[in-house]
Amino acid sequence: MTDITDKYGWDVSMEVSLYDKIRHDMKSAMIKKDTAVRDTMRLIMGAFPNLTVSITLESGKKTTRVKKPEEITDDDLLNIIRKFVKSEKTVLELKKETNSDYLDLLNLYLPKMATSEDIEAWILDNVDFSEFKSPMQAMGNVMKHFGKFADGNQVKAILQKMGRS
Repeated sequence: MTDITDKYGWDVSMEVSLYDKIRHDMKSAMIKKDTAVRDTMRLIMGAFPNLTVSITLESGKKTTRVKKPEEITDDDLLNIIRKFVKSEKTVLELKKETNSDYLDLLNLYLPKMATSEDIEAWILDNVDFSEFKSPMQAMGNVMKHFGKFADGNQVKAILQKMGRS
């Protein structure tokens, strides 16, 4: 696979929805005969039917229906991509490998994660450890601030390190 950072990937600042970017990148990959990217985009698009919305029928029974393309949000798609990333990391762990082209490609469509330095700086500026019996009790506050942009294990390691110092 060629260097995909130049042509594929998504960022909130692109002023295009993730849905449209995935469709565009799939078309582009098909034209360029880039099978790895094409297959990855197909895999993501293949998960679209799993995106459902709850509805209530006239009889009062509750059910779901598949979301229409205009109802699919960037968050829906980011959650799909995160599931694929988690799955790939599990596979790589079993193979005792650390990275793959597939994982690199998926990560291009996810927002950039907070670095350890960012997390540590925020903790130092915003967390008063005197309020907690243990530094680990600040975990909720830190995760609430960073949300999906920080890995819980990474935050845990930072808090443990700060607790020892």
